[in-house]
Amino acid sequence: RETKLQIVLTCSSTWLNLHLIVLMVLCVFLQGMAFSLEERLQLGIHGLLPPCFINQDVQLLRVTLENIIKMDLPLRKESKQYVFLMGLQDRNEKLFYRVLLSDVERFMPIIYTPTVGLACQQYGLIFRKPRGLFITIHDRGHIASVLQNWPEKDIRAVCVTDGERILGLGDLGCYGMGIPVGKLALYTACGGMPPQQCLPVMLDVGTDNETLLKDPLYIGLRHKRVRGQAYDDLLDEFMKAVSDRYGMDCLIQFEDFANVNAFRLLTKYRNQYCTFNDDIQGTAAVAVAGLLAALRITKSKMCDHTIVFQGAGEAAMGIAELITMAMEKEGLAKDECLKKIWMVDSKGLIVKGRDHLTHEKERFAHDHPHMKKLEDVIQELKPTAIIGVAAVAGAFSEQIIRDMASFNERPIIFALSNPTSKAECTAEQCYTLTEGRGIFASGSPFDPVTLPDGRMFYPGQGNNAYIFPGVGLGITACAIQHVTEEIFLTAAEALAHLVTEKDLAEGRLYPPLSSIRDVSLKLAVKIMEYAYEHNLATLRPEPSDKQAHIHSLCYSTDYDEFVVDSYRWPEDSMVVQSCKL
Repeated sequence: RETKLQIVLTCSSTWLNLHLIVLMVLCVFLQGMAFSLEERLQLGIHGLLPPCFINQDVQLLRVTLENIIKMDLPLRKESKQYVFLMGLQDRNEKLFYRVLLSDVERFMPIIYTPTVGLACQQYGLIFRKPRGLFITIHDRGHIASVLQNWPEKDIRAVCVTDGERILGLGDLGCYGMGIPVGKLALYTACGGMPPQQCLPVMLDVGTDNETLLKDPLYIGLRHKRVRGQAYDDLLDEFMKAVSDRYGMDCLIQFEDFANVNAFRLLTKYRNQYCTFNDDIQGTAAVAVAGLLAALRITKSKMCDHTIVFQGAGEAAMGIAELITMAMEKEGLAKDECLKKIWMVDSKGLIVKGRDHLTHEKERFAHDHPHMKKLEDVIQELKPTAIIGVAAVAGAFSEQIIRDMASFNERPIIFALSNPTSKAECTAEQCYTLTEGRGIFASGSPFDPVTLPDGRMFYPGQGNNAYIFPGVGLGITACAIQHVTEEIFLTAAEALAHLVTEKDLAEGRLYPPLSSIRDVSLKLAVKIMEYAYEHNLATLRPEPSDKQAHIHSLCYSTDYDEFVVDSYRWPEDSMVVQSCKL
């Protein structure tokens, strides 16, 4: 080791910096989470490890459980595949992305929805190597210093979560880190953004999940969630620190924050920083894209439809707002647009005068008697489309689906909740109960469905991955500093335009996932065009060939060629001959 260190120390400063980074990584592996806070600060690795301090006895427990995994307990096959792919990402990043791109439809469900939800639930058991940056509520006043520990200086996209509402699974605390890690992997795989320019962040403020607080393998802070002013101060400092270090055009994507924080943080920061909330705006864009594609089947306009939402949280509000924008674009007055949208939450139909309505819900409250059951709401309002985003499994009952088919020649039924176990109905239920007339989309993937008459349908997956990688690439490619709602409507329209007549005939409302890299690049170009047309872009001069500019930024999975001092071994040397063998 001493000899190798001497050699490295004689090399250029670039190699020295690389060696220091390697040493830092080795330090993480030497003891892992057993490092004390003082040791982490001295080594400059604070934030690169989860905040929990785990002694060797607990590490032994994890290793022992690892042997249980090898005996097929307690992880399912999908979790093992997730562990394998994440291990490959650690060992050989270019090969990892080459694997994803070789069969996106096969591998995306493993690193993203639905497997990532299971992985987050079992994160303590499958935890191997920390990825991303862990910032805790106790780091207030020092967040800029924690960011300094991240070795990459050129960060273009940050994905951040506080773990309070992971998919439809609830508060998973620090285990929620699997979400930003997975999202940013798709930034690269689907959008072509170089992985070194992406930073996953966990803001650990504690967890209210009692099971996790008692879990010896839990990697986060072991106390209840901190809320109120202390929480807001942490977010303020984080947003400023990121923008100070990486620039005002560094994209900050919010992911899986609870409703109570998601809306107000988006409102608070959207005009100060380059930021968006994927659960609100990304979900909205992909859902509206599916609706726009469905309009080509129904031969109608958006403003012709009456839409009922099962759920009134982040996703529902985001979709509803974007639908109203689409209706306004068709010429309908905003007040009339709002009347076309109805919402049902856990207490029933949202109507005027109902108690405890949030500001967001009040916008969609109408004059109507209160109704508690979704079945009664559907029979009363006779909507043309129903959208499920409440993570209530089976909410679209057989009665509801049959009623939708009786009201409409082509009923639109979107079961968008994730993971698959939370879907409002299955693709098979929709197509079977509507005799193939249903226009279906889901949040998680479903297998093709064959009806008794031989017709086969390929369910459209309303996956946010159709939106956020392309949107993120377009935003960063032209240095947009404030992300407007119009950008997401532009993305939705562009995505819907890419759906072919053949896709629609097969039941697809989205292009095949196998084409998602091409889809993302086309969305990025459309966003760049919109940004320059509306003076949102700050990159100057404006690229004359935006498509070429986008392609020039994309990550390549090809291996780089390394040449040391331009030396070549002679062809007849033993080294060359051995390599050929």
